Amino acid sequence: MSHGTHGIDEVAPGLTRRPRKPGALSGLHRVTLTLARCPEHPQGSAGRGYDIVAPLRPDGHLDAALWHETRDRCRVRRFWTGEPDRRGRLVHRAGGEGGATWLIDYEDWTNEDDEAGYRLGTHTFVEGEYVSIREAGDEEYRTFRVARVGATNAGGRGGVFA
Repeated sequence: MSHGTHGIDEVAPGLTRRPRKPGALSGLHRVTLTLARCPEHPQGSAGRGYDIVAPLRPDGHLDAALWHETRDRCRVRRFWTGEPDRRGRLVHRAGGEGGATWLIDYEDWTNEDDEAGYRLGTHTFVEGEYVSIREAGDEEYRTFRVARVGATNAGGRGGVFA
């Protein structure tokens, strides 16, 4: 792929995406992650985190097959006190530890702004659990608590964060 793009949304001219399986959207969930306790925020921070429309299996694990069916609706909103919200999408990419990488992509034309999750495919997105995400350009991961998992109204184009 040239120019640092992911190329996952490229469709040949004249071709359309394959139709979704019935009920595919019902596997999408709205997940809210909030910053867990850390030296800068000893109590954690509900004002720093992510809202994610994620394809989850019934056990709370990310579902790569469902992501392929619904990836145009798998959106992310990063909220951070004192900063404007950032909007992006949840991306599943082959390679990396465990054979695949889940990440947040904000701009299609560059990989410089991607935020990688630490083994997100092995974690469960269940309230009270923890996941780690590395901000673009940062060496260390930050830990986030799964604060809420619920139904989404992702039936509309672009999900809940359009």
